[in-house]
Amino acid sequence: MANLADKRQSYERDTLTLDTLASDPMIQFENWYHDAEREGIVEPNAMTLSTASPQGMPSSRMVLLKGFGPEGLVFYSNYTSRKAQELIQNPFAAVNFWWKELERQVRIEGTVVRISEDRSASYFNSRPRGSQLSAWASPQSQEIREHYLESKRQEIEEKFKDTDTIPLPPHWGGYLIEPSVFEFWQGKKSRYHDRYRFTRKDDSNWRIIRLAP
Repeated sequence: MANLADKRQSYERDTLTLDTLASDPMIQFENWYHDAEREGIVEPNAMTLSTASPQGMPSSRMVLLKGFGPEGLVFYSNYTSRKAQELIQNPFAAVNFWWKELERQVRIEGTVVRISEDRSASYFNSRPRGSQLSAWASPQSQEIREHYLESKRQEIEEKFKDTDTIPLPPHWGGYLIEPSVFEFWQGKKSRYHDRYRFTRKDDSNWRIIRLAP
């Protein structure tokens, strides 16, 4: 198996230029995402999600990308969480993917909306039972007393012990990030990194510029 330096060099041969970039940033993202999967990167769908309060105070956390396509990127969360409350008041967010082994970074900014309850339920039903139960038990981001989760877990497990299909909690579901900006960064040993930004012009067209690294 090629070592890390060899892998980095092999991807550096695919230097980013206006000619080699996909004209659609979601296609470019998909190409890089599949590269990360092929390299065996652990959780290539891990992304830093940043939100902000109406006063502009930012907060960041790691979440998992659970789907993407022409419409945008999907993740799931508890609607009582800090991120959810901030998105109610300020429905804009930024995410960052960092694939160290490939020296690649993708930044995405956009508007965030909730997806449909049916779509959330479809994904919720695919989750392991333990994950479903924890979604019912945890009042995410809320202050809790010591040992609260242990007692709440027992309560929830008892409540659904005879239930084969656990229903979607009313306080849990998905979000769609509708991108307005993509930025692709390819690291190089020379430090003259490639960096390109896509800015949405309309529903089907993007403005592409190169940025200094």
